[in-house]
Amino acid sequence: MGIGSGIFLIVVGAILAFAIAPDTWEVVNLNIVGYICIAAGVLALILGLVYTRQRSHTSHRVERYDDRTPPPV
Repeated sequence: MGIGSGIFLIVVGAILAFAIAPDTWEVVNLNIVGYICIAAGVLALILGLVYTRQRSHTSHRVERYDDRTPPPV
């Protein structure tokens, strides 16, 4: 899961938590499902940002200077 998935979960969770009445579907309380989606989205967003930051810090640039003539073919 990345940053986009986290944002998507937050948006879907906000719709379920705040825009739908809690007694719309009697099997499951959609407000609780919305809050769970928001929490999962925030966690995915934070983890995505942490992994992106680690990836940018661990990438090493290799600069190669080849002044030699190429080998004969």
